[in-house]
Amino acid sequence: MPTQRLSVVVTRRLPEAVETRMKELFDVELRDPDTRMSREELAEVMRRTDVLVPTVTDQIDAGLIGQAGDRLKLIANYGAGVDHIDVATARQRGILVSNTPGVVTDDTADMVMALMMAVTRRIPEGLAVMQAGKWEGWAPTAFLGARLTGKRLGILGMGRIGQAVALRARAFGLQVHYHNRRRVRPEVEQELEATWWESLDQMIARMDILSINCPHTPSTFHLINARRLKLMKPTAVIVNTSRGEVIDENALTRALRAHEIAGAGLDVFEHGHQINPRLREVPNVVLLPHMGSATIEGRIEMGEKVIINIKTFADGHRPPDQVVPGML
Repeated sequence: MPTQRLSVVVTRRLPEAVETRMKELFDVELRDPDTRMSREELAEVMRRTDVLVPTVTDQIDAGLIGQAGDRLKLIANYGAGVDHIDVATARQRGILVSNTPGVVTDDTADMVMALMMAVTRRIPEGLAVMQAGKWEGWAPTAFLGARLTGKRLGILGMGRIGQAVALRARAFGLQVHYHNRRRVRPEVEQELEATWWESLDQMIARMDILSINCPHTPSTFHLINARRLKLMKPTAVIVNTSRGEVIDENALTRALRAHEIAGAGLDVFEHGHQINPRLREVPNVVLLPHMGSATIEGRIEMGEKVIINIKTFADGHRPPDQVVPGML
């Protein structure tokens, strides 16, 4: 007799190639139209499926996991970050959690550099003038920005993405500095020509650009708060492509409005798509709609990792990208 196929529910639309492969392998339920599931919808599908494939827009907390049915055995997250999933509670319920690490490293690092350039060289301001038809020609003092070469870049979080940012930054002539929970290996420091700072406060006070590349955990929530923002140079720029919760968004808005720092490039926000309206009004702030990993290649690779995790689980083995509480 043929083995019964796993029941899989996907909470958002994925690239067509990924969905097609899932339909070939599993009894899959796809999301149509592509809207966020409500909490009630998530609870309903978690009561009747074997595998849930959520994204960062789905908050899978202890309350939802507590309502899950006995069938649910794997939460195969479509994305690397799992701060929206209560991994510890899932583990207590015997539900495995997997993710898709390493896939979007280069894409996100590219976006960090794009935001640095956009803010320091005032690219959106120039674009707005051109699109409005208001450009009156070149002038010696128009749209003056800052040069990247020779500036100090402080990387907060020297994991895969932080190291990829460091490699790119060296090509732009930036001096690379970093703060991390643990100092990276000497050979990595040497390759990246990176200087480690044990004290985050001391590093922040000396940087021209601060790039946030650490995950959101209880220990990193509001790591960049009002006090630390006041340590930064008034000419400094902050870039965040990691998680919005790492920065106190209200404090950042106040610092920008008071000209205590020179600018910011943000791809993520503390309250998801609910952005502080005052932040939109601040000049020299570039806001993007969580585009850091938005490449066709990256999204397909993420889907392939999800499929491998589910298929490995279906074959009775540990998913290769299983997440356990000790990793967080």
